Amino acid sequence: MADNGQGMQEIIILGTGCARCKKLESNVREALTILGITAQVEHVTDIQQIAAYGVMMMPSLVIDGEIVAVGKILSVEELILLLQKVRP
Repeated sequence: MADNGQGMQEIIILGTGCARCKKLESNVREALTILGITAQVEHVTDIQQIAAYGVMMMPSLVIDGEIVAVGKILSVEELILLLQKVRP
């Protein structure tokens, strides 16, 4: 499934940079590659910025401003399903 320029604009991983947060980021990037989606991926490690999202557990995943996962390392397979659902 190639990206047609529509759909996800921004994916944010919220986490302090621990191994769990890095694993989620790696899984997100792998899922995007498999799906052929180009998206901006950002890893926010600043605790004040994370707190602004209102999440208390990390890692958390935000897609286009919507928190879609909190305190869980989603597998590549789970991310593929999630990313397919949020695409128009």
